[in-house]
Amino acid sequence: MSKIYFVATGRDEENYFRKLIQDKELIFFRKLSEIPADAEIICINFQQRIDQRFLEAHPKLRLIASRSTSKDHLDLEACRQRGVVVRTAEAFGENAVAEHVFALLLALTRNLRACYQAVQKSNVDYEELRGIELFGKTLGVVGCGRVGLHVIRLAAGFRMQVLGYDSNPHPFIAELLQFDYVSFEQLLEQSDIITLHVPINTNTRHIINRQAINRCKRGVLIINTARGALLDLDAVLDGLESGHIGGLGIDVLEDESLFHSGATSILSKQIAERVRIAAAERKARESRRLDEIRNVVRNHRLLQHPRVVFTPHTAFNSHEAIRRICELTAQNLITPIATQEGNYTI
Repeated sequence: MSKIYFVATGRDEENYFRKLIQDKELIFFRKLSEIPADAEIICINFQQRIDQRFLEAHPKLRLIASRSTSKDHLDLEACRQRGVVVRTAEAFGENAVAEHVFALLLALTRNLRACYQAVQKSNVDYEELRGIELFGKTLGVVGCGRVGLHVIRLAAGFRMQVLGYDSNPHPFIAELLQFDYVSFEQLLEQSDIITLHVPINTNTRHIINRQAINRCKRGVLIINTARGALLDLDAVLDGLESGHIGGLGIDVLEDESLFHSGATSILSKQIAERVRIAAAERKARESRRLDEIRNVVRNHRLLQHPRVVFTPHTAFNSHEAIRRICELTAQNLITPIATQEGNYTI
């Protein structure tokens, strides 16, 4: 009987997989490091990174099924060279993520963070808590794929004007959904609100940088539910401090360790690790370690800012989306794969 090793599944996911895959031996682990060296099939999520080192330590690996649409946590070239098939779950969470965009957006426009704090302190100042309406505002959607298009559909319900930017525009869809494709520069200059829905790559990394922010309207709101590295955090922090960025709604960070541990705990571990570095190795590793510490501090400053609303990478996390991702992943795990030696029956 084939063994399938799962990493970091919740109770609901485990129950779904046991119902959907009944003729295989399913083994569940909390950490990727617990996967045995002779594993042939593994199922991971976006938090587990598969690199050359992992592949070398698991020479029998034939299939990686990721419970995500993205592949940026996978070394695809290394997998290809070793004949490891990679499958991801497509089209499972656009509803959940698009709705979460508006949850973050409404939290910003109606000052929900400040409202909650005011109630806790019994100090309600209606003028300070006054919000803005979405009606008539211009929404700039960077990346008009499945999620971006659903965001555009929802924006119509708020009677917003929508601009879209995409490397592969579809004029017919724009006409159907009544939005306009524009250049990235035009979108920055004309949008009251910008929401990001592009994958991370060499072209999109830090797409919202100092130059981009300077092109934006003063007081622009920015929403990011895609990938943390789309934002240049130093530039964003400066924009928030100056007021050029009026608010930021984020579900992702470039370093998401703060979502699981406090900044003080992380910094203590980082510093302790530096102390343990042998003198001969310290010089070579010092720069990288300092960069890691600076990144933790930047993230902490960002999340503490009063005009920032954040959630811990939960935009996809609806009951319906989890059920869909399990169904798609189960299909990926039971469909035979083609290898150089012929079909490999899972």
